[in-house]
Amino acid sequence: MAYESERGAMVNEQLVPRGIGDKEVLAAFRKVPRHEFVPRSLLKDAYGDYPLPIGEGQTISQPYMVALMTECLGLSGVEKTLEIGTGSGYQTAILAELAKTVYSVERFQGLSETAAEHLNSLGYKNVHLKAGDGTLGWKEFAPYDRILVTAGAPDVPKSLLSQLKENGRLVIPLGSAFSQVLMIVEKKSGKFFYKEMGGCVFVPLVGKEGWEVKDGAG
Repeated sequence: MAYESERGAMVNEQLVPRGIGDKEVLAAFRKVPRHEFVPRSLLKDAYGDYPLPIGEGQTISQPYMVALMTECLGLSGVEKTLEIGTGSGYQTAILAELAKTVYSVERFQGLSETAAEHLNSLGYKNVHLKAGDGTLGWKEFAPYDRILVTAGAPDVPKSLLSQLKENGRLVIPLGSAFSQVLMIVEKKSGKFFYKEMGGCVFVPLVGKEGWEVKDGAG
């Protein structure tokens, strides 16, 4: 299989040594063809230990960060999961391997359409995509067992908290526009409990309940 050895090396050299231990998560990373989600000009870097640009000022995150965020969700295969920030669709594919259904919202129409093409070509049937303001979630299919936000926010959008099911879990980078802390938010008895998982750097979560769109930005 194309790039199978590269995927194996990515798992064994980047993920396992950093503490990613969930066997199902590691199996998903060995299976999903990351090279299908990066620009053709960057194929040689598809399994590198760093993020890559995918257009519109967005990135496909470093494999380890994708793995850490996925592991933080604690998926068992039965969850209805909401992803905010489809991007390339790679994280979406990983989630599709581990959750029952995945709903994913992307701010940029072009990125959403490209991700849909890649996910469809790989045969994922449990994924639903749309373009829109991710800070508002996807109310039509709420509540969700799990919510993953793949962009940095100043605070957790209230719309996302309202769409999280009781005993659900939300994973989000919180902080400034240039540096964040990865947070796990759990809902128990109607209250929210926060746990820090370490520093990270993501592109800003732009929208009505996130960072404002700068003048001239799309």
